[in-house]
Amino acid sequence: MPKTHITMKVNGAEVEGLVESRTLLVHFIRENLAMTGTHIGCETTHCGACTVDIDGMSVKSCTMFAVQAQGSDITTIEGMANADGSLSALQEGFRMMHGLQCGFCTPGMIMRAHRLLKENPQPTEDEVRMGISGNICRCTGYQNIVKAIQYAAAKINGVEFREAAE
Repeated sequence: MPKTHITMKVNGAEVEGLVESRTLLVHFIRENLAMTGTHIGCETTHCGACTVDIDGMSVKSCTMFAVQAQGSDITTIEGMANADGSLSALQEGFRMMHGLQCGFCTPGMIMRAHRLLKENPQPTEDEVRMGISGNICRCTGYQNIVKAIQYAAAKINGVEFREAAE
C-alpha cells in the first residue's frame, strides 16, 4: 500500500512520518512516535481512553486517520506536565484526590478535562460530569475524578479547593 508523508506538531515538537492512508492517529502516536500514554481501548470512540487535544479540540484518536491530522497541533498526555517536569494541576489533582484506580482511562480523562477547563475554567460538578461524559471509567465511580478536576480548576484559578459536602 502506498504511504503518505505527514507532518504535525506533537507536544510542541515538529514530527513527521510515512503512513498508510488507513493508519489511525492513535497507532501513529503510539507506534511511530513511541508515545504510549495514549491508550487504545474500544477503537470505536466509546471509551475515550485515546483522547488527545488537536487544534484546541478533544479528539478520540482511535477513529481519526493520521493523514487527517496533517499540519495539526496535537497535545498528548506526555505533553501535560509543566515545563520543569512537575505535574500539571490536573495530574496533581488526579494524584491528590485519588482520581484513578487501574489508570487505564486516566490519560484520556486528563486530556478531556484539560480541554474542559480551557473552555470552562470554573465548572460546577454537573458541568464536569457532562464534560467528561464521553470518557468511560470502569473502576472509580467518577466521584474522585470529578473532585480531581475541581481541584485542578481551583488550583489553576488560584483559589482554595473545598470539597462539596456530601
